[in-house]
Formats: sequence, C-alpha cells, structure tokens
Amino acid sequence: MSWPWIVLLALGVLVVVAAEWPRVSGVVGADARRRRDRERRKARLRVVTEDDDFVESVQRDLDALPTIEEPRSKRP
Repeated sequence: MSWPWIVLLALGVLVVVAAEWPRVSGVVGADARRRRDRERRKARLRVVTEDDDFVESVQRDLDALPTIEEPRSKRP
C-alpha cells in the first residue's frame, strides 16, 4: 500500500468520525455524564401521596427553617 492510499484511508476515517460525532458525544461526552447524574438523582425522588406524610414533611421543613426572634416592644 502506497502513502497516497494511506492518506485517503485516514481522510475517510476522519470523515466518518466527524459525521458520527454528535451521536458519539451524546453517549460518552460531558453532556451525557450530566444527563446520567440527573437521571440518577431523579430516580431517588419520591412523590408523597398520603396527606399525613405531606403534612408531616411540611412541618419538619418549617421546623428546620431558621427563625428570627423579634424584640418585644415595651408599650404600656
């Protein structure tokens, strides 16, 4: 095989890689990693369906909020 054929083969491989790059980057790129991480986080979420569970979770969230004590004004 002479060098012009090797160059043409390399160019052909580069054209195929360039044409398939969007599909390949969707599987192994940085966006794919973020998508997988987001799907993993979303899989751990759960929907609260019971009214009692919802009320308890809201109460826990409200109890966990920081509060500011307002000073009492001295009015006669």
